[in-house]
Amino acid sequence: MICPVCKCDMIVVEYHNIELDYCNSCKGVWFDSGELELFLKSQGLEEPKEFFDDIFTSQEAISSEKKRNCPICSRKMKKVAIGGQPENIIDVCSDKHGLWFDGGEVTQLIRHLAGERPPKQDSKEQVISFLGEVFEAPE
Repeated sequence: MICPVCKCDMIVVEYHNIELDYCNSCKGVWFDSGELELFLKSQGLEEPKEFFDDIFTSQEAISSEKKRNCPICSRKMKKVAIGGQPENIIDVCSDKHGLWFDGGEVTQLIRHLAGERPPKQDSKEQVISFLGEVFEAPE
């Protein structure tokens, strides 16, 4: 898969039988439709179905970021605000192919969710440590 930000080849990172597409250059990550839910459940951070439905049906957020193309269908993705303060602006395929998180945004979302609902199986520190290693923000 080609990164929608820097156009580099992405690598596949497998974690708990979930294959995530990760850009080693810009540290962004692509979640195919349904993979974010599986990833959060693997960490004991189950979110209500409405949270995910809202991501795809939300109004476009105001953002100065350039619109990115979906790596699956090549159509422009919309910007959606998620999480707490500060909000993350992620890219969402309108055809529900998946979600794009820039480097560091997955970690911010997990920290936000873990703060609201402690993980059921893994400790908060394990989740953040894993995400810090794999989805570190670019320097």
